[in-house]
Amino acid sequence: MVSRKRTKKPVDVEFRSEALAQALERQDMAAVALALRNGNTVVPLLRQGQRDDPRDAGEVWTYRDPATGQVALLLFSDAAHKPENLPSGVGLFSSDWLRSFLTKHADVITTVFLDVAGPHPMQASPAELLAALDLGR
Repeated sequence: MVSRKRTKKPVDVEFRSEALAQALERQDMAAVALALRNGNTVVPLLRQGQRDDPRDAGEVWTYRDPATGQVALLLFSDAAHKPENLPSGVGLFSSDWLRSFLTKHADVITTVFLDVAGPHPMQASPAELLAALDLGR
């Protein structure tokens, strides 16, 4: 009898938020807030998390302006919108994660860019996004 080792096929994850993409296309901050509250967001990662450890989400990549030292968090509606010059890894994170991350790093992050390279970029302060995430809570 021949033993066959079964391998698990990786789960297909769509690194996209259609609601966020549509809200950014309309440049509608209320719709962006709703999409962020009720969906997931694509975040660039410096280091991917360990698949076998659900507590390890990876290490989020942020941009530090060399001239001012200010730090920006970049969020994307679709992994395809992430510029090639950023780290190749991405994570798909919930509104709870975003709220927690912005709260934890509120003293460091000065701005948040959504789809910074287009097709429909927007910018908001961490305080604006936290207020949007807390609506309806």
